[in-house]
Amino acid sequence: MKEKIKVLIADDNMEFATTLKKYFDQKENMEVVDIAKDGNEAFEKILANKPDVVLLDVIMPHLDGIGVLEKLNDVHLEKRPFCVMISAVGQDKVTRQAINLGAQYYVVKPFDIEVLIKRIEELQSYQLPERVNNFIVRETNSSYIEVTNDKEDNLEALVTNIIHEIGVPAHIKGYQYLREAIMMVVENIDMINQITKQLYPEIAHKYKTTSSRVERAIRHAIEVAWRKRQTRCDGNNFRLHSRQ
Repeated sequence: MKEKIKVLIADDNMEFATTLKKYFDQKENMEVVDIAKDGNEAFEKILANKPDVVLLDVIMPHLDGIGVLEKLNDVHLEKRPFCVMISAVGQDKVTRQAINLGAQYYVVKPFDIEVLIKRIEELQSYQLPERVNNFIVRETNSSYIEVTNDKEDNLEALVTNIIHEIGVPAHIKGYQYLREAIMMVVENIDMINQITKQLYPEIAHKYKTTSSRVERAIRHAIEVAWRKRQTRCDGNNFRLHSRQ
């Protein structure tokens, strides 16, 4: 029987941390060894408990998740834990900083806990690299960003995070088409002047569809992102006026 995967949860939201713990406690092959409520406590408990996995919130009191990664890089650990960053915002700059400091996953809230557990279970056959250099991120689904050291994925990772930030849902067809379109234009800037004659037809050919469907799907994706932004802004304005 394999040893249980030891998990340390570091999050200042104790309600959220407790919810995560309840899910992990239901798994026979996992155990939560401790919960930390801030970055300094997280670092101390990592050294004390030697967990296999650390769920590390990006924003915490006293020392943030990035700071914890920096401190881990300053000490010699016999076995470095697999670090999963958790954040409400998938900002490209922060994501890359975390990955460059040694994080293996960057999870954007809200996320599917069962999918997270599945990823952690895969660690039983996963070996961390001795050194972390030139790592980038790659989309695995709508919430998960995985580490890879394939530099050819660099552009795709950058575009993926930008699309995440503007709010295009990953499950709609326009998401794929829009991402493909942006990457093609970056590679060949002249395509920006040949959108209907070259760009859409090439995307359509790759995905075995028609140019008109590609255009409609991209327009729909942009409209969905725009509506989400408007709803968010209206909600913020409503709360602001309610306080006055």
